Amino acid sequence: MYTSVINIKTEPETKKKAQKVASEIGVSLSSLINAYLKHLVRTRRVEFNLDEEPSEYLIKTIRKAEENLKKGKGSPVFRRGEDAVKWLVEQGI
Repeated sequence: MYTSVINIKTEPETKKKAQKVASEIGVSLSSLINAYLKHLVRTRRVEFNLDEEPSEYLIKTIRKAEENLKKGKGSPVFRRGEDAVKWLVEQGI
């Protein structure tokens, strides 16, 4: 089987916790990430389940994005992920 290498940067603590979760369910972290990538390709969706409150930075960034959207600032602006994907397909991307 041919493989390709993906190098990512993440916080050491995040990696450690992810390895623990993967180990608890009986797979390697590499297998877990590979399964997620296959799911992404199959569904063309990015889904997150956040059990924690968003940070102040994220809240501030979302508010700023909403303000820009109301002012018509953006190039281009999308309200739904599906609209963004449609636009990308139309661009040949």
